[in-house]
This record gives sequence, structure tokens and C-alpha cells, in this order.
Amino acid sequence: MYGELIVKNLTLVLSLFVVIFSPSSVFADDAKLKAVLVTGANSGIGLRITEVLSANGYLVYAGARKEEDLRRLDAMENVESVRIDVTVQSDIDAAVKSIGSKGRGLYGLVNNAGIAMAGPLIEAPIEALMSVFDVNVYGPYRVTQAFAPLIIESKGRIVNISSIAGISSGSMGGKYGMSKHAVEAYTDSLAAEMVRFGVRVSAIEPGSYASNAAATSAKWLESGTNWRANSAYKTELEFLRAAMVRKHTGKDPEDVAKAVMNALGSETPKRRYLVVGDAYTAHSTIGNAILRMLQLNQDQAYTMSREQLIKMLDEQQEKLD
Repeated sequence: MYGELIVKNLTLVLSLFVVIFSPSSVFADDAKLKAVLVTGANSGIGLRITEVLSANGYLVYAGARKEEDLRRLDAMENVESVRIDVTVQSDIDAAVKSIGSKGRGLYGLVNNAGIAMAGPLIEAPIEALMSVFDVNVYGPYRVTQAFAPLIIESKGRIVNISSIAGISSGSMGGKYGMSKHAVEAYTDSLAAEMVRFGVRVSAIEPGSYASNAAATSAKWLESGTNWRANSAYKTELEFLRAAMVRKHTGKDPEDVAKAVMNALGSETPKRRYLVVGDAYTAHSTIGNAILRMLQLNQDQAYTMSREQLIKMLDEQQEKLD
């Protein structure tokens, strides 16, 4: 009799052991992680975002195009690769179907995929501008529209990776700056439209961090397609060649990834996260935004005085506090 009780108890213990440590139990724990899709996750900022999120309580669907990148991402813990080219609608539709079939839903979308391209606006062909917009602007538009039902269902978050170039643009950076200014406008309009569903939308404005986009831009520079043979901007071309090398080997974008994590996890996420590596870049970016405000106010029919501007600044600051 006692022998039978011992056997039964051992059987119960072994059964519990199997349940606790079975693959299905591990999957159950995994299913508790909030799922986030990161586009352009194969390198640079996107890869760093994937690493930080997956190590801090998120299941990351990591978007990439190449087979070797997909295999590498799949080898990471709490990461599942998703084949997605943000310029190909069929890829996006297949990704929606795949992620939807997992049964986890989708809490967050990080629109990170992007390319950079430098060159004078009066020399570069229109096809160059179209290629930048296809990835940087139409890409987030396509992906967000496709995944919106899943994000709305989870009352989740959307994070657009913009740039300080979306705040101010200068010589030779017009095409990229135009695309990131569009992302800024897109973020504001999307946020206004998604608030009714309980979805929050943020933009991250990184400065100079190590990024594969810089390497891509360098290839465009060397291709000569954005510059005429008798270009009036040869001095700028040489300067850009050196600058692209510096940016490609720039600071680790961990701070960008942490800003993304805050935008996803904070109860009160900010609309904008300026993330730069030094005070000079921060101050000059804010200064350019102020300059634009002053240009708007300059000699217009209802020009405000300095005192009125300062009062307005204080009022707007109170809304953020």
C-alpha cells in the first residue's frame, strides 16, 4: 500500500516536472512577452534596437531582406526574423499574415528601415529622390497601414525613426532631409489620428551614430550618379567622403535603442526624442528649430514681440510638464 502511494507521488512529481520544463511551457512564458516589429533590423540602429528590446522583456520580430541576415537574427534569444522589404507590398502583406498567425498579437511597431543619400539637389536625378522616399517615407506608410489593425487591437505603440535632419537640413543633405521632414509630419498626423484608439506615436531623432545608412550613402557618392562630371560641388564631395567614413564608425546607437524602449514602455511617452552624442549637436538642432520659428514670425502681419514669444514659450512648456 505504502509502495503504491510512493509510486503515485513520484509519478505526480515527474508529471509536474515535465509540464514545467516542456517546450510548450517555455512557449507559454515566451507568449507573455510583448511583441514588437522592427524593420531594417539587420544592422546599425535597427540591430541595436533589436538587441536591447529582446534583452528587456520584448519578443522582437526582426525585419530583414537577406537570407544570411534572417538566419543570424533567428539565432538571437527572443527574436524571430521576418522577411520584409518595406518597398514591396507583397512582402509586407506576407509579414502581417505570418505575425498574425502566431497568436501573440503585436504591441509595437518600430519603423526603422531607411537609406541615406547625399548630393546636390540641382544635379541628382529625380530617380534618386524617389528611391529615398520609397524607403524612408512610403515604407513607414505602407508598413503602418498594414499592421494598424494589430496595433489598434493591442492599444500599442508606433515609433518612427526620424533624424535630426528632420528638424534642420543643409547643403548636400536635401533628399534625406526632405524624407525625414516628411516623417516628422507623418508622426504628428498619425498621432492625432491614432489617439482615439489608445495608440501612442513617437518619433526618435538620432544624431551621428554608427549606421549602415552611412555606408549606403557612401556607395551612392562613389557611384557618381548624384553628381555631374563637371559638378560645381567637388569640394563638398570630398568633404562628404570623409564625413561618411566618420559616421559609419560613429558612436554605438545604444542610446537610440533606449529611447525606443522608453517610447514603447513609458506610461507617458514623449512625442519626440532627440538623441545625440554631444551638447553641440543638441544645441544646434534646437537652435535651428528656434530659428525657423523666428523666421515665421519675422515681418508678418501679426508679428509677436520678444516678450510675447517668451510668454508663448512658457505656455507651451507648461503643456509638456
